Amino acid sequence: MSKPATETLSVIVEREAPFPPEKVWRAITQPHLMEEWLMKNDFKPIVGHRFNLRADWGVVDGQVLAVEPNKTLAYAWGAYGLESVVTWTLTPTGKGTHLRMEQSGFRPDQQRAYQGAKGGWQQFFSALEQVLARID
Repeated sequence: MSKPATETLSVIVEREAPFPPEKVWRAITQPHLMEEWLMKNDFKPIVGHRFNLRADWGVVDGQVLAVEPNKTLAYAWGAYGLESVVTWTLTPTGKGTHLRMEQSGFRPDQQRAYQGAKGGWQQFFSALEQVLARID
C-alpha cells in the first residue's frame, strides 16, 4: 500500500535522562542553556512568542505553540521552506525523565532537510546531555 503524497515525515528522538523533568525543562526552555546545545536564540516559553534560532548555516523562525511546564513544549520551526513543528514531551520515570522530541511536517520532497534534521537532532541531543550533566 503506497502512502499518499500529502503525508509528511517526522524525525523522532527518544532518550532516558537521569535527571528530573524540572531540570530537563530548564535546559530546553532557558535561552542561555539552549544556546549551549541548540543555537543562539531569543526564546521564551510563552505561547505565541515569536523567536529566532541562529546558526552558522542560517536562521530558524519559530513561534511557541504549547507550553505545559515540565511536561510539554511545542514550537513552529521554519527554515528554507520547511514548515515544521517541534514537540517535546517529558515523562517522569523511576530513574529520571523519558525525553521525546518529534519534529513533524517534512514533505516527501524535503529529503535533504529531513536527513539533515535526523543527523542534527542526534548532535543536539548529545550536547543537551552534556549540558544536563553540568548544570545544577
